[in-house]
Amino acid sequence: MSLEEKLAAIRETGKTRQPPEVRAVMQKAIDDLRASGIMDRVARIGAPAPDFTLPNGAGEPVSLSALWARGPVVLSFYRGRW
Repeated sequence: MSLEEKLAAIRETGKTRQPPEVRAVMQKAIDDLRASGIMDRVARIGAPAPDFTLPNGAGEPVSLSALWARGPVVLSFYRGRW
């Protein structure tokens, strides 16, 4: 089974865990985002990330360019409930 097939199976399984009204709200949000044209502005795989500054674990600002000057950088984005 390919990665794409595995991800599709996980998505289908996830749908069974959500009530239909929740899925409908989520699908509307997805449709609204796509209609906004946001997909034309997202970063593509392999594209360089724009420089940005965020607080580190100690609350001090750190820029991507400063980290990149020290070596390769891995960006990880988390989404979900906190």
